[in-house]
Amino acid sequence: MRAWHGLEEVPRDWGRSVVTIGVFDGVHRGHQAIVRTAVERAGELGLPVVVVTFEPHPDAVVRGGEPPAVLTPEPRKTELLAECGADAVCVLPFTAELSRLSADDFVRRVLVEGLGAAAVVVGEDFRFGHRAAGTVETLRELGEKYDFAAEGLPLVAGADTVTSTRIRATLEGGDVEGARLELGRPHRVEGVVVHGAARGRELLGFPTANLDHPAGTAVPADGVYAGRMLLRDAEPGTDAVWPAAISVGTNPTFEGAARTVEGYALDRDDLALYGRPMAMEFTHRIRGQLRFDSVDELIEAMARDVDRARELAAES
Repeated sequence: MRAWHGLEEVPRDWGRSVVTIGVFDGVHRGHQAIVRTAVERAGELGLPVVVVTFEPHPDAVVRGGEPPAVLTPEPRKTELLAECGADAVCVLPFTAELSRLSADDFVRRVLVEGLGAAAVVVGEDFRFGHRAAGTVETLRELGEKYDFAAEGLPLVAGADTVTSTRIRATLEGGDVEGARLELGRPHRVEGVVVHGAARGRELLGFPTANLDHPAGTAVPADGVYAGRMLLRDAEPGTDAVWPAAISVGTNPTFEGAARTVEGYALDRDDLALYGRPMAMEFTHRIRGQLRFDSVDELIEAMARDVDRARELAAES
């Protein structure tokens, strides 16, 4: 897998390719279908597949304010796109200048001159160019002008169309099972394990890893979840994945204010995790966040949560 940050990193002798374009946040089932189709077209043509994506999220530039919460940070997105069959990912810095390019200029500079597009595969709702004036039909017309085929694919639908926006809303409601169906895998939050209040080990009997994740990460609603902890820097073949109970919230029993993500690797109290990159995956919601009247009540609830997480891990 090749990863380029900007068109200037694309090798001058790259040649022609099949291209697909989008934000691809989440790399959900709809995104996966688009990339798979691009891979099929590339196989027919004997060409590599390039996925073009953007950082930051275009909404942050075009609309101003805070961008949508991030489902998949850039390294994870690249990893998932590679699993779908992409040969290269080109991350374009989304700037005000880029947003002002006409549809024709965008196609010429990015697709034709930058990546040598022989075919372009996008979702049927794809929009591009200044004020999002370009549509799939515009892309087809420009393909005739610049000698590439353009294909717009129907969006993947279940009960509703799968979109990143829907998945963010699903997570905000704590429905990690629903998010898993739309993503095609459990939602993951990544970060680095940092020191917390140490109550888990010293007071409660459940040593937890406190995850420091980037601002703007899509985190499920406050509550307790079953899932997994995955150590991201482990050597191949070493013990690095553990079923877990994961708490998201402010620790109201202790009058907490900061929102934390903490994971307890089931039945493990021997893990040295501080300072190490960690991912936490959410598979099931166990309960919402509660405030308990005593530490003993909290410990009893945590024991029940851990038992339930253990049951769910055994079922999966």
